[in-house]
Amino acid sequence: MNETGNNGWENSAQAWIDSQQDQGDFSRAYILDRAMLERIGVPSVTGSEAGPVLDLGCGEGRFCRLLSAQGHAVTGIEPTPSLLARARSLDPQGRYVRAGAEALPFADASFGLVISYLTLIDIDDIGAAIAEAARVLRPGGRLLIANINPFCTAGAWQKDGQGRSTAFAMDRYLEERAEWVSWAGIEIRNWHRPMTLYMQLLLGAGLQLVHFDEPAPHGGPAERVEKYTRVPWFHVMEWVKPVAVASTPPVPI
Repeated sequence: MNETGNNGWENSAQAWIDSQQDQGDFSRAYILDRAMLERIGVPSVTGSEAGPVLDLGCGEGRFCRLLSAQGHAVTGIEPTPSLLARARSLDPQGRYVRAGAEALPFADASFGLVISYLTLIDIDDIGAAIAEAARVLRPGGRLLIANINPFCTAGAWQKDGQGRSTAFAMDRYLEERAEWVSWAGIEIRNWHRPMTLYMQLLLGAGLQLVHFDEPAPHGGPAERVEKYTRVPWFHVMEWVKPVAVASTPPVPI
């Protein structure tokens, strides 16, 4: 259960694996996969690769396998032993490393693209993780983030007497905190953080924002579509590590 120092992922690993069969869960299959892939691009279509790709918190490896199938060279890191084992068993030729986002075992400027696909809310030391993502990016490289909108992690649906959702209420938005959440046999610890914290850390790491979107569903069961259109649950951000510009000495007058 919720032992001190345990985020719940190892105990929830099998339930998570079960939830990610085939296309993944609703949010991935009908909202985020398409939004993320459009930003990444396909090498055979664009004519160029994103560069070596790092997937932070790859879980059972579904998105790594998807990118590898498109021609990308992907490394997945995952701190949860059972999820890492599953990723390796499903993709024996893939590269999967046991590590946390707060201390990446890679040299500076190792990757052209770093992906955080719904993992920021799982990371305890978010400042260290963002600094590490920026460190391992090459100049000109990109950090692509899919995250839950913070007003959603600070809120909940209000119900009427018939159990219908009437409004979405938010409270304690500015207070950073960890909370336990559970669904479908999964019980994990997530972090709520205000958007300003993420933005300040990303800007403080020297990254430049080039894309922001709150994607809507593009299919799926009607009742799920309604939930994710009444409230924009997710956002996708793309940040670029600037290329250093050599200084030009002044021209003598």
